[in-house]
Amino acid sequence: MARPRHKDIKPRVLTTRLLDRWPLPQPGEDDDKEDRGRVLIVGGSREMPGAVILAATAALRAGAGKLRIATPRSIAPLVASEVPEARVFALPETKSGIIDPRAAKAVAERAERVQAVLVGPGLIDDRAVAQLMRSLTARITRAVLVVDATALFFLARSGQALHGLESRAILTPHAAEMGKMLGADEAAIKGEPMLAAQRAAETFQAVVVLKGRHTLIAQPGGDMFCNRTGNVGLATSGSGDVLAGIIAGLAARGAEPVQAAAWAVYLHGRAGDNLAKRIGKLGYLARELLDEVAPVMNAFDRRKKED
Repeated sequence: MARPRHKDIKPRVLTTRLLDRWPLPQPGEDDDKEDRGRVLIVGGSREMPGAVILAATAALRAGAGKLRIATPRSIAPLVASEVPEARVFALPETKSGIIDPRAAKAVAERAERVQAVLVGPGLIDDRAVAQLMRSLTARITRAVLVVDATALFFLARSGQALHGLESRAILTPHAAEMGKMLGADEAAIKGEPMLAAQRAAETFQAVVVLKGRHTLIAQPGGDMFCNRTGNVGLATSGSGDVLAGIIAGLAARGAEPVQAAAWAVYLHGRAGDNLAKRIGKLGYLARELLDEVAPVMNAFDRRKKED
């Protein structure tokens, strides 16, 4: 794996003290849901409708004001009933049950009306998703773009696709996904995760969240952060969808991409820690993380008011 051209950056550990000094944007008492930001979640499939539901709910738990979901026509009624707070757009779908790549223009038009877009939860079929992403990323000009799961893989052949976003993209791979993106062995990514995260941030000109036991958040030419909250219980189906949704929700509220990523990773990990105390490290569900996010996040604001 080629090393980044710039020297290694020593990660800053995410702590309550650091985050207290880096507060999230807060709405005023007179602000409405528009002021709290709009988020669009793009994903879901006939085989995995739950992923987009988890991500969408997480975005609201992170404080976003308005929620929109773009999902395949066959599952749109289910998604709408499970997330009644959302406006759900039913889109044409492929034979495999994901959004038809030809719907990219319609998705992009809706993306221009929101502050943050998340693409990936519940998408399957690498080839069709890559087609969708290539067409979609060429059309997004304003929103912060969060790319998760299978949607990441198009970067292996389209390494400069996000450069036009000027570092307004956030990527959320684990080691295996990072390996596919960089054309590297998974073992190499795990062996030198800081170098991999730096390389990916520079290559794709995006904030990179390299998920693992100690998740790393890297940005092009800037600080790197390391999160140590969380536990093995977070390694469960749907957990990554929740994390991606939190990131998108915070970005919609106005957090800068690296701040949205850093805060989300910390909140996600602390939510898992709270569940581990009550249930145990094994056996809690991704859906249970959702109810923990807002209390952990709002504890920072309460502490600030008390001080």
